[in-house]
Amino acid sequence: MSTNTLLILPGDGIGQEVMTEVRKVITWFGDKRGITFDVSEDLVGGAAYDKHGTPLTDETMAKAQEVDAVLLGAVGGPKYDDLDFSVKPERGLLRLRKELDLFANLRPAQCFGALADFSSLKKDIVAGLDIMIVRELTSGIYFGEPRGIITENNERVGINTQRYTESEIERVARAAFELAMKRGKKLCSMEKANVMESGILWRQVVTEVHKDYPEVELSHMYADNGAMQLVRAPKQFDVIVTDNLFGDILSDCAAMLTGSLGMLPSASLGLPMANGRPRAMYEPVHGSAPDIAGKGLANPSACILSFAMALRYSFDMGAEADRLEAAVESVLADGIRTADLLQSDGQKPASTSQMGDAIVAALDASL
Repeated sequence: MSTNTLLILPGDGIGQEVMTEVRKVITWFGDKRGITFDVSEDLVGGAAYDKHGTPLTDETMAKAQEVDAVLLGAVGGPKYDDLDFSVKPERGLLRLRKELDLFANLRPAQCFGALADFSSLKKDIVAGLDIMIVRELTSGIYFGEPRGIITENNERVGINTQRYTESEIERVARAAFELAMKRGKKLCSMEKANVMESGILWRQVVTEVHKDYPEVELSHMYADNGAMQLVRAPKQFDVIVTDNLFGDILSDCAAMLTGSLGMLPSASLGLPMANGRPRAMYEPVHGSAPDIAGKGLANPSACILSFAMALRYSFDMGAEADRLEAAVESVLADGIRTADLLQSDGQKPASTSQMGDAIVAALDASL
């Protein structure tokens, strides 16, 4: 019996299509490398609402608590826009993050050489780019209380509360320092300590944690300046750590430096389980893309690269993660492109399944 347990939640839109290609990769690792996974599958988001009236059932949540890793496709779509906030597809995703306590969101922004021309920035600015943004994911303004819309002096008032405890900042800072130690030993912490008390505490705690990692070069930057610097000179950064709101904004900014959301994976990590592996969920950044769902146009690379992150962070298979990432890069270098990566109207795009097959073929070539 495999000890590598994985729960697949394809979700909505293109989620099912890209996850089909991930399954090909999982099968390849079993057939060609003898690495097997005990895979189960369930519903999340709009798909779960359609069947159960909720974006995430208690039973699915319990499964997510038991496995080594969750691999999620995407949630949402215009079909669900008018639902009550409490049952929107995105609430299933947020529940997974909150109840699994996935406090550290890892968002790599890597520019593959073959795609350097796709960025809106000049090629020399983004070529070779390799940034990791660590976003705090379970606290801050998205979860703070009080929140809501109230009536005050005969007008509506929207309230959201930015709140961080010392321990919440410390654990995500420590995760970022650990990651920096395995990369370029360089960490930039971003907040708004000039105008926000939560930012002052953030800077203080990150500075205190730095004492345990003297080999890491630590710098601090206001988040608005960070956004500007990401566009001006992104290669000055290696690892960036920031809060939930700023991380949401900055990671999307960094994502577009690479030229396509269809290429970007993510990992959300929590505290270690009894077996020593961190609780974890992996998902592509691109969303459900309902406009192209079912048409074979979706790029499966981000979801496949999310599985590569699972190999690295949940299953301690760094060499196999490298192998899979190199296979994706090889396919791109060979000029194989899904529709989102085409630069010429005359070039015929690869379908979702053709892209997946090409990546599997590149894995075969790596043996």
